[in-house]
Amino acid sequence: MKVRSRSRSARLAVWTTMFLCLVGVSAHAAEPCRTLSAGDLSYSVCEFDLRAYALKLFWKSPSGEPYGGVAALAEALTRAHQSPVFAMNAGMYQADDSPVGLYIEDGRVLHGANVADGPGNFHLKPNGVFFVRGTEAGILETTAYRRSHVKPDLATQSGPMLVIGGRLHPKFTPTSDSRKIRNGVGVSGRHVVVFAISSQPVTFTQFAELFRDALDCPNALFLDGSISSLYAPSLQRADSLWPAGPIVAALPRRRP
Repeated sequence: MKVRSRSRSARLAVWTTMFLCLVGVSAHAAEPCRTLSAGDLSYSVCEFDLRAYALKLFWKSPSGEPYGGVAALAEALTRAHQSPVFAMNAGMYQADDSPVGLYIEDGRVLHGANVADGPGNFHLKPNGVFFVRGTEAGILETTAYRRSHVKPDLATQSGPMLVIGGRLHPKFTPTSDSRKIRNGVGVSGRHVVVFAISSQPVTFTQFAELFRDALDCPNALFLDGSISSLYAPSLQRADSLWPAGPIVAALPRRRP
């Protein structure tokens, strides 16, 4: 029996549905990481809408040993049938890879906040806390975070703050000659988190200006320096610098 051809309107409806589905797939598949030039400097930038991606902090493996590096963590997650699209150093750490400051993983406080004075970048106050609760993220100075009594799913303390309410850290000087590879995190809106790592040594002022001016982040936090590493398959990067303490990773959220 011969089957009648579909009407023009029916065919149009089918093609419209297919087009919308393809657009949806393309948008979801858009890679979160890119390279960005700011002046004569280059950065790798990874941006995540927390409604589409879940961020998680990692320190120790199930065996109790620190993962030690972003490539090692990504390999472990892949073996566990997870699909990380990103991983990066997530804060200062001690000689045994333990966090220097506040560290909250899966809602559990594994290391308390550090408000002591001391040498080094961590103690270049004000330092701060990056935290995520549900699909919302924030960065607060450590004292403001402690007063807020927020109960996050994850949090990491590091320092110094890079940008505070749209202003650069008051102790940064444009004439500084201290240049390092640096990585950090900023928040642009309640749901959007932006990570960046420099491709060449930069000053704190240059790095802070990246977050404020190019990435539109009114608050940003320095995470690590010379050991800064990135795992980003879309950029063909799987840095294996060793060791590392806390590590942040991003995984696509499962659609209902």
